[in-house]
Amino acid sequence: MAKNDQPAKVKKQGRLKLLWQNYTMSRELDPAITWWMLGAFAVVGGAMFALSYFTGGRILWLSIVLGVVGGILAALIVMARRSQRAAIANIEGEPGAAVRVLSLLRRGWKVDQVVGFTKQQDLVHRVIGPPGVILIGEGNPNRLRQVMSSSRKRHERVLEGVTVSELIVGRDPGQVPLDKLVKHVSKLPKTLKPAQMTDVIQRLKAIDAQSGGLPMPKGPVPTSMKGMRSA
Repeated sequence: MAKNDQPAKVKKQGRLKLLWQNYTMSRELDPAITWWMLGAFAVVGGAMFALSYFTGGRILWLSIVLGVVGGILAALIVMARRSQRAAIANIEGEPGAAVRVLSLLRRGWKVDQVVGFTKQQDLVHRVIGPPGVILIGEGNPNRLRQVMSSSRKRHERVLEGVTVSELIVGRDPGQVPLDKLVKHVSKLPKTLKPAQMTDVIQRLKAIDAQSGGLPMPKGPVPTSMKGMRSA
């Protein structure tokens, strides 16, 4: 019996260690995160305790348990959101930042880094998902305009009937801010079914074989973003 309990104990310790690492790294990027977490714990935990106590027969021990559990969950949610936001803000403006953020997309999406570029390291990435094919540019909009236009035409030649759209990451009017990129892409109108995505990916291999790629700028996805994705 002890042998069966050991893997579960190790797994639990691994999760707690990951949570602590995420918290310490997030605190470096967002020093106020501790106070936000404590505030969420106090507000939600207190509300859960009062609701349980006054509507659940005034059972003190049960109300305390529900209040503590609710407060912990609220604190973890606050940590996840603020740490993700801080991690994105920390890499904004760096080459390849869009790809790192797009790694937060859920299953059912395929992200291809650098399918087009300029000599000045303006990059075009590609996302394949329910909305079709999305070309995402990061860099100078004026320099990106030509490379994105030619990339779109190249895709449309082999993807007849498939929606090919494009957007540029940035803070100017008509652009999509980096911290809202995943949400924006996820809410685009769905035009592809999962079975069609497989066919699109196969057809795009011809384009990838003909065009040379640009090595992805060095730098891993921030650990806090990885942790929030797994959470």
